[in-house]
Amino acid sequence: MTRLLVPLCLGMVCLSSAWAQEKSPANESQQAVVDATQADADFALQGEYLGPATASSNQGLQLVALGEGKFQGILYGKGLPGETWDGKTRLAITGETIGGKVQLSGTNFRGTVDGGELKADLDGVVFTLKKINRQSPTLGAKPPLGALILFDGTHVDAWDNGKLVEGNLLGVGTRTKQKFKDYTLHLEFRTPYMPHARSQGRGNSGLYLNDQYEFQILDSFGLSGENNECGGYYSFAKPKLNMCLPPLTWQTYDVDFTMAKYDANKTKIKPATATIRLNGVIVHDKYEIPKFNGGGGQADESLPGSIYLQDHGNPVHFRNIWILER
Repeated sequence: MTRLLVPLCLGMVCLSSAWAQEKSPANESQQAVVDATQADADFALQGEYLGPATASSNQGLQLVALGEGKFQGILYGKGLPGETWDGKTRLAITGETIGGKVQLSGTNFRGTVDGGELKADLDGVVFTLKKINRQSPTLGAKPPLGALILFDGTHVDAWDNGKLVEGNLLGVGTRTKQKFKDYTLHLEFRTPYMPHARSQGRGNSGLYLNDQYEFQILDSFGLSGENNECGGYYSFAKPKLNMCLPPLTWQTYDVDFTMAKYDANKTKIKPATATIRLNGVIVHDKYEIPKFNGGGGQADESLPGSIYLQDHGNPVHFRNIWILER
């Protein structure tokens, strides 16, 4: 099925440029929806679609709402990222709502989204994809024996400046009172639905390990997976693939972190390392962190540090956070 798709130019630069050039209506770019029942009609149409394109090969679609009935997306050869996508073939598409249906187009591609289905024609091959709702395999993971529960929805005692939102969720702009060295961390997060926002203004927060190493939280669903997008080590390292799910979907970070090592002369002899799983898929494998990237509360890499959840002005929410020290 690879022959049916053409590689997207420069990875995803064409898609990113289109997003940057599209202007948002005045005062709408900062509107953030945290309750799906309050979302617009486009919310029900965006998301992931999957199905067979031939007898032996699937196609996957990630469709992103841009507001006012406009959409952008990526068609993936052989399936969706993190599953059966071949890792290279993807086609940028655009679309808009006409007569209650989303009409999509791209190079040698035409399609219509209606009633939870995409009916499409790519290079003369006709196929149907159905909308699916993927969940992280670690969603709801229970803390193992010996783990410290940092947040279970009942109180914020473990957090400085911690705030309960929506009754039982944790808001942004808070760090753990306790500092940690080496550990396994589980955290669940949810980005808001912000169809008119673009780039770093769309569901932005950050998970800081040791209060100094930021792994990005962002609604970058349907983008290429850059170092400033969800799963990236901010400004330094891209995730191996973009595993970001649609906004208002609960997502997971699972982290194995080892802090930097110093000798008796306070010379760094080994950098901090982290294995990062985004929605159950490894996006950084034993990554040696070159340096801290700013924005946290700590500069000294030789000291244990807090877990910090960045406030970037968007209502990103958290739940089910626990840590197991090693």
